[in-house]
Amino acid sequence: MTNRRQFLCRTGGIMTAGATLGLAPVHAAAPDQTGVSDIPHDHYLLTDVLLETGVERDGDTVVGTRTQTHTLEIRGGRIAAIHDAPTGTLPRYSAQGMLALPPMRDMHIHLDKTFYGGPWQAPLPRKGKTIMDMIAREEVLLPQLLPTSQERADQLIQLLLSHGTTTARSHCNIDPVSGLKSLEHLNLALAARRDDFDCDIVAFPQHGLLNSDVDGLMRDSMDLGVTHVGGLDPTNVDGAMEASLDAMFQIALDHDKGVDIHIHESTPAGIAALHYMVDTVEANAALRDRVTFSHAFALAKMDEGALDELAGRMAAQGISVATSVPIGKSVMPLQVLRDKGVAIMAGTDSVIDHWSPFGTGDMVDKANLYAQLYAGSDEESLSRSLWIATGDVLPLDAQGERVWPAVGDAAGFVLTAASCSAETVARCSARHATFHKGRLVSGRVRTA
Repeated sequence: MTNRRQFLCRTGGIMTAGATLGLAPVHAAAPDQTGVSDIPHDHYLLTDVLLETGVERDGDTVVGTRTQTHTLEIRGGRIAAIHDAPTGTLPRYSAQGMLALPPMRDMHIHLDKTFYGGPWQAPLPRKGKTIMDMIAREEVLLPQLLPTSQERADQLIQLLLSHGTTTARSHCNIDPVSGLKSLEHLNLALAARRDDFDCDIVAFPQHGLLNSDVDGLMRDSMDLGVTHVGGLDPTNVDGAMEASLDAMFQIALDHDKGVDIHIHESTPAGIAALHYMVDTVEANAALRDRVTFSHAFALAKMDEGALDELAGRMAAQGISVATSVPIGKSVMPLQVLRDKGVAIMAGTDSVIDHWSPFGTGDMVDKANLYAQLYAGSDEESLSRSLWIATGDVLPLDAQGERVWPAVGDAAGFVLTAASCSAETVARCSARHATFHKGRLVSGRVRTA
């Protein structure tokens, strides 16, 4: 009998019963997109905003989500008041009954090297290719991408904004081929969007910290807007697990930075690397709450007892896991880690590059996949699955009471053509406007 995970893996995508039967999805009416794309006011009203206010229950089972239309008063980039109806003489704009949801957070993406924004280009075949083969391909490709990398990064940021993502963590190549050029171009793209988009940068030695001898370049990058030191597969790429990890952590300690390492290795060497990194954090208080394991596929290979023990140590040291919610032969134990107190972040990784062509740049896709793999298809499970796209910010708390938005919150949200969070997650409902710090940064609203 084929289970749900096997079905997803075989098809390589997400399919719903409605799609199988050819049924038309049910969405809220699409808003009129002939309005304005800029709000030139620091203090204004956004009317006709649909907010979640509670849940409907049948006994102990959540069977629906209650909503109500409100007016948000926005001043100085924050929500100054939440009104039941428009009031006063402030400038008015209308959300046209769209649902407001918390802004999305893409905490693992590569903005610096992408085919996005250019002509269609599928990756070359990967069958039989090692990670070193892929690195060799990249060494040829990077000089071709660098002349347009700033423009493509900007277009990728625009794509993220259109899906409601206003915060990201981008890995950026530091390698002998591009030197610091990829970082310089990314910084220019981010500077042009500084009012629209918040982004941390991980200095990423894609070709291996030791293998490509970039310790000096990595250190040079630390004064160029970098917030985290990256790393990559210390055994498979650098061939010296302890030396590679020690070098990565030393850069972070010397420059007072966080760490975010790509760790794809799912072999016993990968498990050993995870243990070594936890040991290192336990021995260095300055690293506590500042280390992220990106991908960390080896966690899916551990038996229950070993995983529980390591997860407990990770939680105690504030070590987080960044995931793209992968499907494949092994499904990551994300819920187990979360239950043990490990902070989970998610990202879309690559939209289209020489590694993969399948990214959409849409964090709601990740919430949809999380619900299918880990949560469930009922109203409450779908609604709660939105956490992985928003960094644990949800409109309703576990008791079904509204906790977001609240007066005083930053005025950041996305307007969605859906009736509730559950529908948004299940149907990947369209987003039509994105607000960040009180500014309309993507899409349109109507004047009221």
